[in-house]
Amino acid sequence: MRMQRWMILLALSALGPAMASYAQGGTTGSAPAGMRLETIDDPTLGMTAFSVAVPAKWHFAGRLIQGTSCSGIAFPVFRATSPDGLTVLERLPRMDWQWQEGPGAEPIRDANHDCLPLEQYLTAQEFLKKIAQMMGVEYVGEDPIPAADLEKAQQAFARSKEANAARYRANGMQPPDERQENGRAFVRYSNGSFTMKGLMAAFMYCSAVTRRRPPGFSGPPYTAYQCTATVRYIHTPEAQLAAAVKMLEPAGAKQEDAWTQAWNARLQQQTQQNMRVLNQVAQDSMRNIQAMSQASMVAQNASHQQFMQSQATNQRLHEQFLSTMQRGTDMSMARANQAMQARSTSASNIVDYALNQQTVRDPNTGQTNKVSNAYNYTWVDNTGKVGYQTSDGLANPNGVLPGTWTRQEVVNGDGTPK
Repeated sequence: MRMQRWMILLALSALGPAMASYAQGGTTGSAPAGMRLETIDDPTLGMTAFSVAVPAKWHFAGRLIQGTSCSGIAFPVFRATSPDGLTVLERLPRMDWQWQEGPGAEPIRDANHDCLPLEQYLTAQEFLKKIAQMMGVEYVGEDPIPAADLEKAQQAFARSKEANAARYRANGMQPPDERQENGRAFVRYSNGSFTMKGLMAAFMYCSAVTRRRPPGFSGPPYTAYQCTATVRYIHTPEAQLAAAVKMLEPAGAKQEDAWTQAWNARLQQQTQQNMRVLNQVAQDSMRNIQAMSQASMVAQNASHQQFMQSQATNQRLHEQFLSTMQRGTDMSMARANQAMQARSTSASNIVDYALNQQTVRDPNTGQTNKVSNAYNYTWVDNTGKVGYQTSDGLANPNGVLPGTWTRQEVVNGDGTPK
C-alpha cells in the first residue's frame, strides 16, 4: 500500500508539469491565430483528454496511448503534416525508465520490457543523442534555450514540486527527490533528394524515493528511481526549418482540466477500493485468529473432561496422571499462545503497513507510540509527548533540542520485540 500511495502521488505530479500547456502557452477552448483545434479522446472515460492546436490546413492524426509498466499514466501521440507533406510536427511516444540502487535493490528490467533499458540519470542532450540514434538521424548539436524561458520553466517546476511535496507530507510520507530538465537539439537526415533538418525538444522529469520492504519481507532499504521524457519533433527541408519552427510555436497539445479531474477521481476510487480490500483482508485475519482461539479453548475443555473421566477410573494413579496432564497442558497452552501471538503480531504489522506507520517503544519506560514509517529513527523527549524523526543514523537531538531525548526501539505493531 505504501508503494501504491507513492505511485499515485507520483502520477498526480507527473500529469501536471509534462503536459500543462501548448508549446508556448496556448489557451483552453480557442485556437491560436492561424490554427485550429483537434482533439484526442480518452475512450475509457468517454471524453476529450487533450486538445491539439495545429495549422488550419494541415493534416492531423493522433490518439491516446496507454502508459507503460514504468508509468501507468496515459499519454498523447500525434502527427500534423503540411499540405505538401514535407513539414511535420510530431509528439513522439513518451519514454519511461526506472531502476533501483542500494543494498536492497533488485533487477527489474525483465518486468519492464516496454520501458527504455536505462538505469541512470541523463542530461537532456544525452537523451536527445540517444533518441537521434534510435531514429536513425544525425545529431547535429544543441539549440540553446533562451535563459528567460529556462527561468520561467524552472519557476513553474518549483511551484509544482512544492505542491507535490505538500501532498506527500499530508499523507505522512517523505517527498521524493524530483528534478526536471529541458533541452533542444538539431538533427539531420536525407529524404530522397531533400536534405531534411529537424528540431527536437525534450522535457524530462525524474524522481527518487527511498523505500523499505513491507512486514514479512526481509531486506535492507533501497532507492527507487523513475524517469519520463517527452519529445516534440519538427522536421522539414533544411532551408525551411527556421520559418517552420517560428510558425509552429503556438502549436501543440494541451491537457484538458476536466479530463485531469475525471482521471484523478477514477484513480482515487480505485485506490479506495484497494484499501477496502486490504481492510477486509485484515478483518478476515482477525476473525481467523478469534476462531482459532475458540477452537483452542474447546480442545482444552475436551482434554479436561477426558482427564476427569480418567481420574474416576484410575484413582490409584491420580497423582502421577495429574502431573503428566499438567505438563502436557502447559506445553499445549504455550504452543497455542505462541501461535496466537504470532498471528496477532502479523495482523498488527499489516495494519501498521496499511497506515504507513510503525510502532516504537521507549527502552526506559516501555511506552509505545505509533509514528510515521517514512523515517528510520525516532527520538522522544523526557516528557514522552514530543518526538523527533530522521533517517540519519548519526543525528542526535540531545544538546541540540531542549530536553533529554531517548532513541526509540522499533517493535512489532502489537508492541512485542522484533
